[in-house]
Amino acid sequence: MADEKGAAAYFATNWRRDSPTLTTDGQPRVLNWMRQRLCPDLAIDLGTANTLVIIQGEGIVLNEPSVVALQKGTRRVLGKGAAVGKLAKQMLGRTPESITAVRPLKDGVITDFEQCEAMLRYFIQKASRHVKGMRPRVVIAVPGGITPVEKRAVFNSAERAGAGRIYLIEEPRAAGIGAGLPISEPIASMVCDIGGGTSDVAILSLGEIVVSESVRVAGDKLDGAIVDYMKQQFSLKVGTQTAEQIKIRLGSAFPLEQELTSDIRGLDTISGVPRKAVVTSEEVREALNPQLESIVGCVKSVIERCKPELVADIVDTGMVLTGGGALLRGLDRLMHEQLGIPVRIADEPLNTVARGAAICLEHLSEWQERFETIENAA
Repeated sequence: MADEKGAAAYFATNWRRDSPTLTTDGQPRVLNWMRQRLCPDLAIDLGTANTLVIIQGEGIVLNEPSVVALQKGTRRVLGKGAAVGKLAKQMLGRTPESITAVRPLKDGVITDFEQCEAMLRYFIQKASRHVKGMRPRVVIAVPGGITPVEKRAVFNSAERAGAGRIYLIEEPRAAGIGAGLPISEPIASMVCDIGGGTSDVAILSLGEIVVSESVRVAGDKLDGAIVDYMKQQFSLKVGTQTAEQIKIRLGSAFPLEQELTSDIRGLDTISGVPRKAVVTSEEVREALNPQLESIVGCVKSVIERCKPELVADIVDTGMVLTGGGALLRGLDRLMHEQLGIPVRIADEPLNTVARGAAICLEHLSEWQERFETIENAA
């Protein structure tokens, strides 16, 4: 797990030691221990592209695509509710007329409540062990810019899927904790989390988000930009999964020392027959540039709205990139050139938010009042 010194300090301010036999929420420690054995708590990174589930003390136990396969014309999940995740993603763009594969989340928010519930139920049952009738407490990381209505959708879907007490934490805060940033100290810590549906940028200090902004431009929009570019420049129709592979193989945000090329296969939009085209990393970079400019613009906006004292800290401390988008070649160099501050990529950026949510889970009894629940949701 990543460096947890910053996370430890984050929780230290509210750490109670009133009784060696009671947890900080007043529950006997032995009962809390028994509860964890019978129904362990969960941390969930509910992402547009992938969902990660962590069991307290066991690490990541599930990492699967946020996809559900349905019988076309119905709301029934195939395989008696088991055509979810990896199995369902294999069907995207490859299903016969009788099957449709859907993604219940778009741009970081739930767009299909029923299927999100089915997906969460499957993931919770697959990842956790619990005695019948008991419901696990769950910490869920969500984009920082979602509305109260969208938050309530997360609460309702998770509750119907089998979760008990539900706590929400903003993804940039979870990312900062998971990256080991000293967010509890009176200095600025800046994080940019680029996921599948949203890019969340935040500056944190003294355990709170000082300034934040979320833009619905991230991995999916980058894939879509490649699909459009291939059609316009090569008259070649490719699917989103092929576009994702192009992004992984050729994608970059900054000129490479040695540019790459690859044969891309698709459907000729003019002749209507399959063919291939040779595509270079420079061309893919050209396709991605407009979307990357939107993300950089979001970062600049956050910095401009920050107090001068904290901006002065960022000049030294810089920014940490997390999420799958952080893996795009040269993105840290592009950010450094555009912003003039140090930029680094977190260790295992795909797991940073989930790691942060898991650390929150470990300190849930001490810090639960700071998380958002259905009662105090704005």
